[in-house]
Amino acid sequence: MKLKRNKRAKPQASAAKRRLKLPSINWGRWLSAMAMCAALVAGGFALKLALNRPLDRIAVEGRFQRVSPLDIEKAVRGAVGDAGVFSVNLETVSRAVRQIPWVDGVRIARGWPNELIVRVEEQRPVARWGETGLVNVRGELFVNDARHIPVELPELVGPAGAEAAMTQWLLETQGRLVEADLRMSQLKLDERGAWEMSLANGVVVRLGRLQAQQRFDRFMDVAARIVASRAADIAYVDLRYANGFAIGWRTASTEASRG
Repeated sequence: MKLKRNKRAKPQASAAKRRLKLPSINWGRWLSAMAMCAALVAGGFALKLALNRPLDRIAVEGRFQRVSPLDIEKAVRGAVGDAGVFSVNLETVSRAVRQIPWVDGVRIARGWPNELIVRVEEQRPVARWGETGLVNVRGELFVNDARHIPVELPELVGPAGAEAAMTQWLLETQGRLVEADLRMSQLKLDERGAWEMSLANGVVVRLGRLQAQQRFDRFMDVAARIVASRAADIAYVDLRYANGFAIGWRTASTEASRG
């Protein structure tokens, strides 16, 4: 009896040997490449050290009314310390400048050869918050105890935390009031959520808690023309009705009328 040979075993063994064979490495070329990389890194580090000069000049840019450029420069130097121009942490410097009252936005860039360029944007108040506060266009209370309050700004009176909602309401309604030759002097929001506007001509507009926006629209569509033409005779306009409004007249002899 003859045994059959497994003809496939031999090729499989050869394939296994080929798979285990390690690729050849040109060690000379590899070491040369590594030496070149090390030289580039060392050269870059040496160049950075050479260029990292002490801060010599701070260029402050922006339109300033409330912020002092000298205060900005002082804050920058305090944040930089002994660091060179290229090693200074720009975010640290930016945070230091933003701590200055009335600073809204800060952008900092390095200038050649040893300069920092600081571009600052001041806060733009759109309303007063109570007696001494100021809010910006985003409804952020950025000053709590302002010494000089722009009297032309409308006043917002409401609970803490309502600054953003009240500012949004103000910005959405101001333009429509101006078109009707009216101007808001005060906007109130009480603890129950009731809205009330005081106009510059002395007329009070009561909107209440529910559907305040729809009531304001009704005021603009119907009552605003009456208020603009007869402001001296009107004490208030009450829109807290389902279908209409009431006008309170200043003269005692004239009864309140309902539209």
